[in-house]
Amino acid sequence: MKQNALNSKVLHLGILFLLFCLGICRANGPATDEKASLVIYATEKSPHPIPRNITGKFCEHLFFNITNGMDAQILRNPTFSDYPFRTGQNSPDGIATFHYDRQQIENNIRSSAGRWGWPDSEIDALVRSRNEAMACFWTKLGPVEASPDTGPYGGRAQRVRTHAAGQGIAQWTWLPLHRIRQYEFEMWVRSPDLDTLKAVFFEPDGKEICADKTVTDVTTNWQKLEGSLKIPDNLPEDKAYKFAVIADKAGQFVIERILLRPADHINGADPDVIRFLRESRLPILRWPGGNFVSSYHWRDGVGPIEKRPTLPNYAWGQQENNFFGIDEFIAFCRAVGCEPMICLNAGSGTVTEAAQWLEYCNGGADTPMGRLRAENGHPEPYNVRHWEIGNELWGKWQYHWTTAEGYVDRYRRFVKAMLEVDPVITIYACGAPVMWGKKWNDTLIVGASDILRITTDHPLVGGRVPADTEPLDVFKDFMAVPQVLEQKWAALETDMKNAGINNPRLAVTELQMFARIGRLSSADAPRRLSNSRLVSPATHAEALYNVLIYHAAVRLAPFVEMVTHSATVNHGGGLRKTSERVFANPCHYAQAMFAAFADAVPVKIELTCPTEAASLVLPDLKNVTSTCSYKTIDALAAQSDDGDLLISVVHRGTSGPVDLEIIMKDFATTSRAQIQTLTADVPWAANTLERPEAITPVSTTGKIENGRMLITIKPYSVLRITAVKPQ
Repeated sequence: MKQNALNSKVLHLGILFLLFCLGICRANGPATDEKASLVIYATEKSPHPIPRNITGKFCEHLFFNITNGMDAQILRNPTFSDYPFRTGQNSPDGIATFHYDRQQIENNIRSSAGRWGWPDSEIDALVRSRNEAMACFWTKLGPVEASPDTGPYGGRAQRVRTHAAGQGIAQWTWLPLHRIRQYEFEMWVRSPDLDTLKAVFFEPDGKEICADKTVTDVTTNWQKLEGSLKIPDNLPEDKAYKFAVIADKAGQFVIERILLRPADHINGADPDVIRFLRESRLPILRWPGGNFVSSYHWRDGVGPIEKRPTLPNYAWGQQENNFFGIDEFIAFCRAVGCEPMICLNAGSGTVTEAAQWLEYCNGGADTPMGRLRAENGHPEPYNVRHWEIGNELWGKWQYHWTTAEGYVDRYRRFVKAMLEVDPVITIYACGAPVMWGKKWNDTLIVGASDILRITTDHPLVGGRVPADTEPLDVFKDFMAVPQVLEQKWAALETDMKNAGINNPRLAVTELQMFARIGRLSSADAPRRLSNSRLVSPATHAEALYNVLIYHAAVRLAPFVEMVTHSATVNHGGGLRKTSERVFANPCHYAQAMFAAFADAVPVKIELTCPTEAASLVLPDLKNVTSTCSYKTIDALAAQSDDGDLLISVVHRGTSGPVDLEIIMKDFATTSRAQIQTLTADVPWAANTLERPEAITPVSTTGKIENGRMLITIKPYSVLRITAVKPQ
């Protein structure tokens, strides 16, 4: 009995101790959800509707953003050019420099071939073929002889001498077989002694031909020959295939370019990319740069494809085949349903060239450039309204960069010439980032105040952080950046007004998180950061970051009228195209969710919630503030045209869920709210080729009673809540 009593007493004390510990945890730990309240005053409306262009995007001829990205053309180096490889260094004038050392070039080929489907067993042959005068990313099929030649309009072509039937040239590639099995090709070719050529696909083992098409009418003169190929339904969709052009006997042929597209392309563009952007309700798309535009001459990208030159890309150190020019860009925008925005070459471009580009887009068919547009198959003007005068010309990575005073001079000359062609266009000046560029911006504002109305910002914020930094500290800093930008944008507006600029405006024409992993802070420091644990544009953190920027833009209304986020495909955050499969980064879904707020009217809110402090590990943030704290919840509310109340909420805190009470004053609503939630367990989570929909919006409903709604929000969440007005 005594032992039982003792055991009972011990058990009782143990339970009391456990309950005590649980009480401590509940009082001090994440077991208790934090509390927040959002009061919405539906009748206290802003005079400024939410601009639809704040959920825009940007695209550039950068790596595989347009080429092998937005463009549906599948092959690499389809023009058989002397493919350039960049060193990563620029000249003092801002021009990319290129490798000439054979070993460096071979290393580049080997490191990139696998991405495009080349099996390890054939990479040596690929390198060897390039060293034997075969165009880069093409390989010899059989013991053929390769030599450089010249195309019908200049530029490099490929001469191939075969010694037997079945020999030729080949390239491994991925195909969008998840979507379509029919492929179209166009080739520009001639031969002194062959009458026919054959385009073929080999099965994934590279041994047996699985599809072929013989093209006839090969002559001694240059001919454009076309055909189509179908991959049999029984062959796998997740393997790379070898595409080849072969002869049926010994002889020579010279080929200047060959294009391979899926049969469902939309005016040459990837239909999956078009679909994603159209479904996101993209309002505006900025093109062609970016750094690229400072060395881009628009006449290179118009007219028949075969007449367009293949050139080095002097911004990014790669090939530019000029397949995607102004006419293709306009067709792309129309397919998506968005408005075009053009950034002009104010680096190496001339004032006359810019004015002619504008006339090509907006002039009637009776003007010289309008007549050229009509000759190219587009008789009606494009009526492009948005024109930006140069890109980042304050940066020495820009071809023909300049000083602040130099830009004022250029800006005045470009504006005068542009308005003489079309006086109703909207012109955007090249501003410097507000995080550090006040001297440039002040010089621009003072020097051009009589003609300046809209300036731009590129807040590509981040910098190198030590590899021993805690990943969450990087995330917390990025969550503070929109608040700092909001303050600095407000100061910029004040500066512009003080200079006498009426109704000044700002367009954020490039935007993305921009952190990089640096060295360890000391030799014995633990490595905590890796690419898989660094928040970046491809990760969920970019979704939160972008919506916070949208909120800041709305609060500064009407000053911030546009945001074109970087970028569409394979650059920054947006879409990824890998192995010819397109999937979305989380920020794409966040942009699509917020697009519903376009033209809605903001209403007054009061938000009460906990705060967190930035860790100040990002160099760009440390340079502008010594301390920074922010609310863990950020929100805005607006009333749509049909009377519904739209609420956008971001939970950027790291300590746990938050119970948010939403109180809607002076607004009659139905009893259920529609909720879309985009969330992830960690901010560096991402969608991948293997799990392309790991992070996507989830639709639920929430109960509204007497104008009140209580929801629990996980950290790292973006919500769009719709309180529906009764019919």
